[in-house]
Amino acid sequence: MGASLHARLACFIFRFLRRPLKLQQDGYEPDVVVAHPGWGETLYVKQVFPKTRLIHFCEYYYHTQGADVGFAPEFPLTMDDCARISSRNELHLLNLENCDTAITPTHWQHSFHPVAYQDKIKVIHEGIDVTRLGPDSKAVLQLPNGKVLKAGEPTITYVARNLEPYRGFHQFMRALPRVLAAHTTCQVVIIGGDNVSYGSPPKDAANWRSKLLCENPVDQSRVHFLGKVEYSTYCKALQVSAVHIYLTYPFVLSWSLLEALASGCLVIASDTEPVREVIRHGDNGWLIDFFDDQMLFNKILDILSDSKQSVGLRKKAQDGMRNYSINEGVKNYIKEIK
Repeated sequence: MGASLHARLACFIFRFLRRPLKLQQDGYEPDVVVAHPGWGETLYVKQVFPKTRLIHFCEYYYHTQGADVGFAPEFPLTMDDCARISSRNELHLLNLENCDTAITPTHWQHSFHPVAYQDKIKVIHEGIDVTRLGPDSKAVLQLPNGKVLKAGEPTITYVARNLEPYRGFHQFMRALPRVLAAHTTCQVVIIGGDNVSYGSPPKDAANWRSKLLCENPVDQSRVHFLGKVEYSTYCKALQVSAVHIYLTYPFVLSWSLLEALASGCLVIASDTEPVREVIRHGDNGWLIDFFDDQMLFNKILDILSDSKQSVGLRKKAQDGMRNYSINEGVKNYIKEIK
């Protein structure tokens, strides 16, 4: 056990200390290092290059209360969970101490960092490529089974990197059978993998998709699980969407929400932070209680039954994403680097 731990430590030091030392020995000294230091990659940069400016992307500082952890009562915390969270933050604190400047994408993420370091952290969103996104009234999405969906049809979309509770997949699936029964012509496109990005896998099933399908049977001739897809397919799915669902714990904001808004989607999203930073209820989208699947059902039906109400919201959704373009993100990063 001890030998194994020492071997792992030696490997860690070799990876994150020896490499910058080799650069130094080769005569290279960077003016600025910009890094996501989540695994300790930059722990020794200042020791090797003390004059180099170090900018850290500090994505998330975990809390055991008031955010993602413990948010859903059906998935209670254990003391082991709390201990892991505290330990996870230790490296984050070292990274904040070591850097000259830190960057985080949203004001909510900024507010969750320790007060002692908040003056050191700038809020800069890295941005999305809005040039590849936008509405298309002639968009067509061909599904693997040969079925074709077109813009203007009653298509519901849901997207996440992986289908899991952190992104409200369980709440969406609980509402879905009622939606399909009430609106007999709608189609549903679900994009996302079967792994776990955040949280834990189910204890009684191979993945959350299979578990929730077992608990909430749906007509799979109308519900299309595409898995992980090419970006072009994803963009087409957003363009044919009549209503897009984005549910999340209070956690890191998904690019997919911004991309859906930039595509002119009519978005129903959970009324959680930091969603409120980008969606204003009734202005550029709709906010609902994360835990109220009946409210989700009602809102989906309301939108599908009156598509004209969405025109103004869609335009505002798209226009609002100009401030989240990758050009804006790069421009603000360059300002910080200079």
